Amino acid sequence: MAPSPEAEHGPIANPERELTMFITKEDFRIKAANFDLTQGSNILRIIAGAFMFPHVAGKFVNGALSPGTVGFFGKAGFAPADLWVWIAAGSETLVGVALVLGICTRFAALGGAAVLAIAVYALHVVKGFGWTWNTGGYEYPVFWALVCTAIALEEFKAYFARTRGVELRSLAV
Repeated sequence: MAPSPEAEHGPIANPERELTMFITKEDFRIKAANFDLTQGSNILRIIAGAFMFPHVAGKFVNGALSPGTVGFFGKAGFAPADLWVWIAAGSETLVGVALVLGICTRFAALGGAAVLAIAVYALHVVKGFGWTWNTGGYEYPVFWALVCTAIALEEFKAYFARTRGVELRSLAV
């Protein structure tokens, strides 16, 4: 009698479980549960996304790139500066829309953290060390980068739990 495939090679793999780090069709589904405001994680995710939009708007004046923003990017060493302003605006827009709608959330939140980390780098290069936001420091982008990181971690945990059939326990008492 021939051994079963499981006995010979271990458990038969589920292809979805093998690709747990990649984007799936399910990541693009807008669900009503994404807007359940009784869930604090939804409120935080939506606010984190919405806070991206004023930063996109600030990169433009009268429908064109803001000369001050282009100058800042140039001083930070991003060349060509106008291209990098467009890349930043596009990245912030995509991250904001995805977080607000709850689509591709785990990746959008990582992207948000990355965009904010680059903003901290640029602030440091141009202005030197400064912490408080009201003096042009990087307290604000560091805070939101940490929020985006926390959102990504929670979304990855939930995704892995769903794909492995594990129920997450709440920390609430």
